[in-house]
Amino acid sequence: MQSGISASKELVSQFNDLLGSPSTFGLLVTIANEQLQPLQTLTSTSSGSSSFASNVDALLTPHIKEKEALYIILRRYDSSPALVAVTYVPDTAPVRQKMLFAATRLTLVRELGSEHFRETIFATTAKELTSQGFEKHDAHTKLDAPLTEEEKSLGEVKRAEQEAGSGTSKREIHLGTHMAMPMGEDALEALRGLAEEGGNGLVMLKVNPTSETIELVPSSGSPSSIADLVQAISTTEPRFTFYRYTHTHNGSEESPVLFFYTNPSANGGRVAIKQRMLYPLMKRAVLEVASKEGLNPDKKFEVEEPSEITEDSVLAELHPKAVQSRGFARPKRPGGR
Repeated sequence: MQSGISASKELVSQFNDLLGSPSTFGLLVTIANEQLQPLQTLTSTSSGSSSFASNVDALLTPHIKEKEALYIILRRYDSSPALVAVTYVPDTAPVRQKMLFAATRLTLVRELGSEHFRETIFATTAKELTSQGFEKHDAHTKLDAPLTEEEKSLGEVKRAEQEAGSGTSKREIHLGTHMAMPMGEDALEALRGLAEEGGNGLVMLKVNPTSETIELVPSSGSPSSIADLVQAISTTEPRFTFYRYTHTHNGSEESPVLFFYTNPSANGGRVAIKQRMLYPLMKRAVLEVASKEGLNPDKKFEVEEPSEITEDSVLAELHPKAVQSRGFARPKRPGGR
């Protein structure tokens, strides 16, 4: 899930340096102070041109730790997009750290510009981040197969995104001079209803690529729990979901409105990929329309699969535990007295 963490100015600066310096092999990134922060630049000291495999073993491997999550940006290809984004979340890392790094992996690529990355990889063991590990990954995913249609579609979406303005209307979402999508009155009414206390607790929206409209997804009622909500969200198509989550915290009942953007990757194919790329572009505009209807989510989450949404992770974001600083404890005297 994505929950407010953003790229720091230092990361953006070092990432731009990476883009402009072909001799720089990679960049290590961590999360600190609620921001994505640069940790280490990987630069080859070899006078000649080094292979990707040799750079991985010589420059990357020494930085991989068994109990510490890490984001890794590597230069792998000669042509654009040249970069690979790796999320390393070892099984032995602290639970909170695992959840945070896994939830923010989409934010890293999105904030730095997804057009720069040819692939994203999720790794859980140090072996996967060796030259042999990458070879096994390549054999499994067959990276040599060209994705020309998908790359063209991505370029079209990126151009439209650059042209996108901030203006929206009640009836139509504008995404620049080439794209506009109307939202049905039933969807607008549902958003207004959810904005009111006591109204229906669930509004789910989808993009109809055929009619080029934002449609309300029919529901049988408001889920009574996060688990029930997960069951209601499609596992094959992207969704924008607004949900009023009524729960008890510290003896008080609370009902924040949550926004979930889900974009599952299970449904492959060229049409599905083009459809999936529409949703990141639509997300901001949908939130702006909701705001005009009086609905402003208290928390926004972004995941690929609905199954990534759990009650524990939602509660952790809504009610983060305060870090308690311990005072100085006087050492016990020898003898236990």
